[in-house]
Amino acid sequence: MKKVYLDNSATTRVSQEVLDAMLPFFTETYGNPSSLHTMGQEASAAVQKAREQVARAIGADAEEIIFTSCGTEADNLALVGTAYANRKKGNHIITSSIEHPAILRTCEFLEKEGFRVTYLPVDRYGMVSPADVEAAIRPETTLISVMAVNNEIGTIQPVREIGRIAKEHNVYFHSDAVQAVGKVPINVKKDDIDMLSLSGHKIHAPKGVGALYVKKGTRIQALIHGGGQERNMKSGTENVPGIVGLGQACEAAIRDFDKNTAHMKRLRDKLIEGLLKIDRVRLNGHPTIRSPNNVNVSFSFIEGESLVLFLDMSGIEASTGSACSSKNLKASHVLLACGLPPEEAHGSLRLTNCAFNTEDEIDYVLETLPGIVDRLRAMSPLYKEAARTTT
Repeated sequence: MKKVYLDNSATTRVSQEVLDAMLPFFTETYGNPSSLHTMGQEASAAVQKAREQVARAIGADAEEIIFTSCGTEADNLALVGTAYANRKKGNHIITSSIEHPAILRTCEFLEKEGFRVTYLPVDRYGMVSPADVEAAIRPETTLISVMAVNNEIGTIQPVREIGRIAKEHNVYFHSDAVQAVGKVPINVKKDDIDMLSLSGHKIHAPKGVGALYVKKGTRIQALIHGGGQERNMKSGTENVPGIVGLGQACEAAIRDFDKNTAHMKRLRDKLIEGLLKIDRVRLNGHPTIRSPNNVNVSFSFIEGESLVLFLDMSGIEASTGSACSSKNLKASHVLLACGLPPEEAHGSLRLTNCAFNTEDEIDYVLETLPGIVDRLRAMSPLYKEAARTTT
């Protein structure tokens, strides 16, 4: 059976280039970067090289990169660390209603700690309004956190405008860019971003490694204490192979950016065009201002979980939304925030490609999916009733 992996926003395969860069640090140069001997210093140099590679990918300086275990840890450090460090100045945080759970659950935690959080609405495309951001700022606001690209619907947020507003009001601006690096242009200096989260396993590096950019001069407090690694911001022996892999993945992402994004966009557009030929299908997210690899559609009268299972039986691996929520049967908070009724939100399907996918694979999906939709709708009494009333 043909196998097609279209869940690259959940995780990506480790590229051969990244794997080759990592392997020596498992079996040959396996020293602790804090050790003074030769092997330890070689590991330390590899970590520093990766720090420079990650920094170049986002327009930062190497000393502004803190390695973490994942994007979620980076988000927690940015929000909790900044909130605690600036509590005397104010206790108000602004975010959007469609953030990843790593942001939303962290904000809920901070609310229990006495902080106040404003959750901004979005329009029907999942876009945050910069005017709404500015209107929400109060004298006690210390932090704004708005993601660069939504993980479910792929909408690209107006990060640069939000960053400018934050800077004008002397408020820190954090952006979860886990779904943005390697797919949309990001420059923390030009975009006035004070903190930015990224994750290795979204860009063909391994799971278990991420990074947080923290602009020089940002007041932030450590959450993990110990040996003082990562400028005292993330104590613990460094995951050297993972860090090396993240650095190599960032270098490749920027080196091949134009080629890869053009390829992903070509596949995305072909898939959207084919899917919209199916009866009662809606494209979710912005029609043009969206990640080059993201397709999110809703099928009326069908459960998204059933679609995913039937696609899997045909060798096509996809999802209904965020991988962190894929076992949660509640409707997507992102789609509900965009104004979809729960029954439409439950019928969503997310297909996300990468540079390794092919047009033949997209053709296979477009050949296979309509039959699955017909089969599932044939089981739906609601669809039969709707078909009768429209004929």
